[in-house]
Order: sequence, then C-alpha cells, then structure tokens
Amino acid sequence: MSAPALPASLRRRQCLHGALACAMAASLPNRSAQAATDKAVTLRFSHVVAQETPKGLAAQRFKALVEQRSGGRIRVLVYPDGQLYGDHDEMQALQLGAVDMLAPSLSKFGRIGFPEFELFDLPFLFGNVADVRRITQGPLGQRLLQRLSRQGLTGLGYFDNGFKQMSANRPLLTPPDFVGLRMRVQASRVIAAQMRALGAQPVTLAFSETRRALESGVVDGTENPISNFWTQGMHEVQSDLSLTEHGYLGYAVVVNQRFWQSLSAADSALVGQALREALAYGNDIADAQNDKALAALRQAGTTRIHTLSEAQRARLRQTVEPVHKALASRIGLSWMDAMRDALKQG
Repeated sequence: MSAPALPASLRRRQCLHGALACAMAASLPNRSAQAATDKAVTLRFSHVVAQETPKGLAAQRFKALVEQRSGGRIRVLVYPDGQLYGDHDEMQALQLGAVDMLAPSLSKFGRIGFPEFELFDLPFLFGNVADVRRITQGPLGQRLLQRLSRQGLTGLGYFDNGFKQMSANRPLLTPPDFVGLRMRVQASRVIAAQMRALGAQPVTLAFSETRRALESGVVDGTENPISNFWTQGMHEVQSDLSLTEHGYLGYAVVVNQRFWQSLSAADSALVGQALREALAYGNDIADAQNDKALAALRQAGTTRIHTLSEAQRARLRQTVEPVHKALASRIGLSWMDAMRDALKQG
C-alpha cells in the first residue's frame, strides 16, 4: 500500500529547505509545463495581508489588468493572507523561485542584506505621504530598488499602507505608558530599537501570528496601520488604539530576477505597465481604506480610540530621536544624508 500524499502546504515548506528543483516542483503551476505551452505565462503573487487592505486590493487590480490586456494568456495567481508563505519565509521562497512576485514591507529587506531600506522604519521621519513620495518616486527610491539585483531580485515599484498607530490594552499616549509592555514588531532593528527607547520589550513575530499572540497574551500590543488592525480582527483582542502616526509602513513590489528575464520584452512591458497602474490605484486608496477602517472601528465599539495632543506626540518623538543616531552606522551615513537632503527639497 502506498504512503499517503503529504498535504500541499507541507510539501511547500519542505521545499524551502531543499534545492531549487524541489521548490519548483511544489504543487503550484509547473514551470516546465508552462514552457511547453509556449506563449502562456503564469505569475504567482504571494502576500501576507488580507484582500481588503490597500495591498490586497492593489494585487487584485494588477491581476485584472494583466489578464484583461493579455487576453488571459498571462495568468496572475494571487495568494493573500500568507496562504503560501509568511513573513519568515516569503523572501527565501522568492529567491528560490517558489513564487514569482511579492510585495514585502520595506523592513524585510534589511535582514537579507539591505539595511539601507530600514531608513523607512525610522520613527517620526516623515511628516506626511508627500514626504514619502519624494523618496519612493525620486532618484533615491530607484537607487534602492536597483541594489536588489545583488540578491537575484528585481524591484519594480513602491506603494503605501499609510502611517502606523500603537495598540495595547491601555492607552499609549506618553513614554511611561509603554514601560514593561511586550510589543510585537516585524524583523527590523530600527523598530526594535524604537520600542526599547520607549521602555517596551520588542518581540519579533510574523504578521500572521500577531492576532493569536495578542489574544493569548504572548504580547501585549503592537503597531499597525488601521486597515491592518481592522482586517486582522485585532480590535477584538486590543482594548485601546492610540493614533500616534509615529511611523510609515510601505511595500516594494519585487520579482524573481530569473522569472523577469524569462519574459519577452512585450510581456515585461505589459506586466510593468499594469503594475504601475495598480500601484497608483493602491496609493490612491490607502488613506481611504484607513479612514474606512477607522469608521468601522468606531462603529464596532470594541476598542477605545485615543487622539494624541501635539505635546504628547512631541514627547514621543523626543524619546525615540536617539534611534536615528544609534542606527545610522547600520543603515549607512550616506543613505541617511541622502534621505535628509531629499526631504529638504519638499
């Protein structure tokens, strides 16, 4: 009697710890079969957030544009909510070719050898979205994307999820409010340093594990744009949301370099144009989705929402200011100077 087949999810996880051939043989669209169809192309796009977030909606818009303009010849398979890979393994999956496209948060590039991307994690760096766009849509942002080729990745663009807010089971309005709390963070030395500066203990967890960790008390609080807080149901396990707007959360869309180079010039142009339009769409709705989520939170009534005074925000900003100097050598002084120069041009 033959042994029962392993579940598809387990086969995918095992593949990440094997050779590239194993990753390519996972139960996803078969690349050799795709080649046999000549002109047919399948693009596998994985991300870790819900479909109703700005990232999720932009991914769906990208899929629709590509499939419509190619007459269905180019298929885009979107896997949201960490269905394929989570925070800890999606970058490795992309490098191995187990997926073709990701939209990881900018923090994730630090741990694969690009600490300069952690510029975007610095607390209270950006005053508004216009400041962010001076970087992402300017020469500095393009220089950052071009560096990714050293790790077999091709960077195609950026988009926003807005500014982050702090949550816990008590209001977080001044530095003493953070003391002793275990705060979930993504894998970023800058964000971890920010929490320590506030007197909290940073705990690195995958995004997909955050709600469960909050519910079970493994961590006490976290930081998120409101759309993520709402769509992940964190309002059901956090009594207080403080509108600190202390940091920015954005993403870079990246593809496996081998996959990108395998496309014909016409197909890469079609995919690139569709992506630019989808990113513009995602950026346009980011603020609207956060406003919509905030209204839904108010209506749900499960979470107290606190608006900080200017004095309270100034005190938080002053407390975390040393993080900028402490992380300058890791990020790179030349990158820090280039960021400041670009922001001054506004």
